[in-house]
Amino acid sequence: MNEGIGIIILIAFAALIGLWMLFYFIPVGLWFQATLSGVKTSLLQLIFMRWRKVPPSVIVNAMINSRKAGLILNSDELEAHYLAGGRVQAVVNALISADKANIPLDFKSATAIDLAGRDVLEAVQMSVNPKVITTPPVAAVAKDGIQLIAKARVTLRANIRQLVGGAGEETILARVGEGIVSSIGSAVSHKQVLENPDSISKVVLAKGLDAGTAFEILSIDIADIDVGKNIGAELQMDQANADKNIAQARAEERRAMAVAVEQEMKAKAQEARAKVIEAEAQIPMAIAEAFRSGNLGIMDYYKMQNIQADTEMRDSIAKPRNGPKKE
Repeated sequence: MNEGIGIIILIAFAALIGLWMLFYFIPVGLWFQATLSGVKTSLLQLIFMRWRKVPPSVIVNAMINSRKAGLILNSDELEAHYLAGGRVQAVVNALISADKANIPLDFKSATAIDLAGRDVLEAVQMSVNPKVITTPPVAAVAKDGIQLIAKARVTLRANIRQLVGGAGEETILARVGEGIVSSIGSAVSHKQVLENPDSISKVVLAKGLDAGTAFEILSIDIADIDVGKNIGAELQMDQANADKNIAQARAEERRAMAVAVEQEMKAKAQEARAKVIEAEAQIPMAIAEAFRSGNLGIMDYYKMQNIQADTEMRDSIAKPRNGPKKE
């Protein structure tokens, strides 16, 4: 009897497993839900989806949502998009939102946007409700040398037709910053910019900065503008310091050249004195030679000595006298 009970339990367990596998591969409940919702599909199609490793619930729920919203979608296209790595439900929601907002968006464009890595539903929502982004502080210098620091708020609307391959928000911010710098830099005075900050917005907006991007710029508003440094004065001070350093370097160069010339003159004077001393050393020998040859007599020699003594006396008299020595 115990063996009979065990066999019954085993059969019941096997039946439950078989029933679960049957309903897993043959989603009768999902087929019934689709039929009641007006979506035409067959059990065989649902079984093939399971074999193709496509969750039937994802495809059926997407088709039910689109059917109730008045859109007719092909299950094969939904399967292909899922197998390509796309987000089926997000695409369907985007198509429904675009249809309700009267935004032209077909299934092919929506799947292309989704496969490109962009959020197609967010793009549709941005088309209905534009997004506002704030630029980082942008510093620019007017022609009078005064620095201005400006912040701008840019209102963007998604451009559905250029979402694939179009530039993103970073490009918009960079272009707006460039336009602000150009607009402030062309102003004669920073006071003009402070008096009419909307002139920056008009100039920047007129440049068509949204070309080639995935967005359309609706407006550019200057949120804040502050006065920064006097860049012109700082540049003039730096230039003056540079000129001073150059002048000092040139003066030092001239001084060094003068010192070199002075040292050269001293060397030449020393050389001349050496020659004089050398010539004076030859005088006694010349006098002795004159005595031997008879060209110089003793009286001539004494006369020369007297003249030399007289010259030395006159030199001593001509020299300035020092004050009396203190004891």
